[in-house]
Amino acid sequence: MEYNTSLPKLQMREYGRNIQKMIDHCVVIEDRDERRKCAYAIAEVMLKTFPELNGESIESRKVWDHINLISEFKLDIDFPCEVTQKDDLQPHLENIPYAKKSERFRVYGSNLVRMIKEISRMEGSVDKDQLIFLVANQMKKLLIGVNADSATDRRVFNDIREISGGAIDINPDSYRLNEYIGIATAQEGKKKKKK
Repeated sequence: MEYNTSLPKLQMREYGRNIQKMIDHCVVIEDRDERRKCAYAIAEVMLKTFPELNGESIESRKVWDHINLISEFKLDIDFPCEVTQKDDLQPHLENIPYAKKSERFRVYGSNLVRMIKEISRMEGSVDKDQLIFLVANQMKKLLIGVNADSATDRRVFNDIREISGGAIDINPDSYRLNEYIGIATAQEGKKKKKK
C-alpha cells in the first residue's frame, strides 16, 4: 500500500497529489513541444478544478507561477507570461551594519553615555553641575542593579571622567551621591519579614 508519509513532499498542498504528479511527469517529457502542450493542459485542469482561480485566464501569471513553483523551477518551456524565478523568492539580503558599542560602559546604556559626552561640551554653569549630579545618581542606581558591591561614588566619578575624555573630573570628596538600596538587599529584607 502507498501512504502519503512515504511519498515526496508536496510543493503546494492546496493542489493535491494528482496535480503534483502531472507536473512531475510534464518535467521529464523530452520533446519540448509535447512538454509545452502538457503544461497548458495542466493549467486548464487547475483553472477548472480549483474555484479560487476563478476569473483567471490560461495566460494568467498566477497559474504559471504555481506550476513553476510545483515543478521546483525545473519546467523548461516557453511560458506565456513572465514567471517568478527561484532567485525572486529568496533575494539575498545584505547584513545590517550595527554600530560597535563599548562593552565597558554597557551597564549605563548608550543614552547615558551620550548625555555625559554632551554635558562635557557645555559651558561651566549651575545647570551643568546639576546635570552631572543627576546623571551620576542614575549611573549609581544602574550599577547597584548589576553589582551592589562595586557601586561606589568613586567608581561612578571615574567612569564619568573616562567617558567624557577627562573633560568632567569630579573630586569624590566634594560630591556625595545618594544612597540606594540594592535589589538583592531589598529582597533579602522582604524574606526576613516573612519569617
